[in-house]
Order: sequence, then structure tokens, then C-alpha cells
Amino acid sequence: MTPFELVEPLPAPIASLIRRRAIFECCKWDPQVEDVSTIADVPIVLNRTEWLALVLAAESLAAEVIDAERELLERHDLHPTLSLPGTICRLFRRPKLPFDQTTRFIRFDFHHTEDGWRISEANTDVPGGLNEASGLPIIVAPHVPGTTAAGDVAGCYADALLGAVHERPHVALVHATAYADDRQVMTYLAQRLEERGARVSFASPAHLRWRDGCATLETAWTSGPVDSIVRFYPAEWMDNLPRACGWQTFFEGTVTPVSNPATSVMTQSKRFPLTWDRLRTPMPAWRKFLPETRDPRDVRWQGNNEWVLKPVLGRVGEDVGIAGVTPAAEWTRIAREVERHPSHWVAQRRFSATPLRVGGAARYPSVGVYTVNTRVVGAYGRIAERPLIDARARDAAVLIHD
Repeated sequence: MTPFELVEPLPAPIASLIRRRAIFECCKWDPQVEDVSTIADVPIVLNRTEWLALVLAAESLAAEVIDAERELLERHDLHPTLSLPGTICRLFRRPKLPFDQTTRFIRFDFHHTEDGWRISEANTDVPGGLNEASGLPIIVAPHVPGTTAAGDVAGCYADALLGAVHERPHVALVHATAYADDRQVMTYLAQRLEERGARVSFASPAHLRWRDGCATLETAWTSGPVDSIVRFYPAEWMDNLPRACGWQTFFEGTVTPVSNPATSVMTQSKRFPLTWDRLRTPMPAWRKFLPETRDPRDVRWQGNNEWVLKPVLGRVGEDVGIAGVTPAAEWTRIAREVERHPSHWVAQRRFSATPLRVGGAARYPSVGVYTVNTRVVGAYGRIAERPLIDARARDAAVLIHD
């Protein structure tokens, strides 16, 4: 039984208006991949009962993963299981300042199946989609009678970030400055922070200087101490930066609050489930909602369509191998890499996603539910033409039917 309310695609003039407003109001500067619009002309509409079920699930998952991460930080014996870069694992062994003072921002990617809701992954390190999740539902909801936006992700995140610092703080938005899709997320968040009185600076991790856990900025356009940092730069990329900028401090603990802390890379690893049986932290929600995850050496995935192959630190569906879905040449390449470097991959039990019927065709939706400090604040929808959410999936407003 489908949990999705049946809605018709929006009329072409309305869809065009929404696309234009998304570009200018939501900083959605990449509204097209190749010849395909990345903004769906149909929303994902859930009834309130289904939405509340997702809220309860996401909040339980968030509480568990934060507790598990806190334990993992001290469990050096489990770090090799996560297959993180050696440089980073060594930094986690140094004496540390506490990480608990920071705002935690997580996205859980839910898919509906014949067995109910399941998650394909959790984005605990640098979850994206913030601008689409916040602005797109507000634009679309007036065109779908009886619905409201699932929440205001950016607004709630901004409130939490500023709640722990003094008035008119200086917030550094640290990101991969060469990527326009990263800059658009940071620009949208900057607008929401500035509305609340913050001073905002855009920067890369290389622009920061650290002393005794406190951060300052040194750039051609601004300098001085920083009161808070938003990190939208993947933790595993940092060991490519010059050592002189002090990026190692992200992994040793900071006095300046950083959201998210670099410890989140431990639970971002797809091999995180391989540590559960040795953790003291119970993981009942994760065991319920995440499909069985194994080391590829422990299962027969060759010639078997029951398993999905995933890289340890893959993002946006990159290099995910699904038999019968992934093109043959791509599948062969992935299989070869798994056989060569199995510790860099996981095999995850495949589920059958419930399709959304759009104009008589099957589409496959994902509902990314965001939490800020373990409380749900909204959702990010994506719709794909095949049962794999990757860069070609289209952004969709998540609306709640009242």
C-alpha cells in the first residue's frame, strides 16, 4: 500500500514559475542536469499519520547515532572497521576537547517499501539539500490545496546555531568554494542567519587559523575571530589541505563551536553498522530501519541481485551498484573495485521501493528527513525514474496533507 497521496503534475506555466522562483528565492542555481530539469513538476505529498511516523523514526535514529558516535570516539579498536583515511584515524587518538557543545544537523533518507519505511543511509557529516528543503515546499504548497510544508529546515538550523552564541555573532560558512552547488547552499543559509542578526563570512577550511581550539579567519576580504563555524566540507577531504592551515584541529576538538563536528565522519562511513555488535550503545532504531549491511567478503553478491554495493564514503548515489539498475559497464567496473578493495565497500540488503505513480509512469521517491539536535525540522524530497537516487534525481517539495 502506498503512503503517497496521488497528485497530478503541476501545469506547465505553474511549474515554470516554481522553477524561476526556486532559482532566485532558494538559490537553486543548478536547476538542470544535462537536458533534464532537476526540479520535479510533482510534489511528494504524505498524510499526517505517515509524516508523524517518519518524525518518530528520525528522532530515534538521531539520538542513537549521536550516542554511538560519542562512544566510537573512544573506541580506537573499532576505527579500522570504519575504513577511514589513516591520517584521520590517528588524529582521533590524540587528547581531545569535548565535541558536545555543537549543533548537530543530520538527514535520514527514507524510502517506503513493502515492509514499511526504510533508510538507505544517514547524512551525518555534511547533509545537503537545505535550500531546496526549506524554500521549495513554501513555493509549491499554495498550488496543492490542503497541504502545508513539512517544515523550515534552514530557519530551524539557523536558530539552533545562533542560540549557543552571543548576539550579532561572526559565523564562518566553511565549504568547498570551487563548487557552485555547495555555494548555493551556503548562500541560502547565510541569508537566514543574516535575517537573525549574524555577521557571515564565506570561507574554505584553508582560510581558518587555530590557536588553543579557537578559530580566526585570515583572508583577503576579512579577518578576525570567529564565534561559530558551519562546516559544509566533507571531513575525509581535509587531509588534502595544507597542514599549515591547521585542519587537524577539526578532529582534535575545538573551543569554537563547529557544526557538524568532524567526529561525524565515523557514522557517515557506510561501515558504521559493522561496529554495532561490539558497541555498548544499543541501536534498536537503526537495526529496524537500515537494511542489513555486511562486509562484501561475508556475502555472495556476485550474480545475486539481493545485495547493493556501496562505497564507504560515497555521496549522491555515486558508484552505487544495483544489479539490473546500474548500467552493465558501470556494474562491471564497480564489481572489479569491490573485489580489489573490499574493505572500502559494503554490501547492503536490497529493498523494493514503493513507486509513486505520476501520469501513469512509476517514479521512485525518497524523503530526506532532517533533524537538528535530534528534533525533526523538515524534509527534502527527490524523485527518480529508476530505483536509485543519484545526481539525476529531481528535487521535489515534501508536503503534508492536512
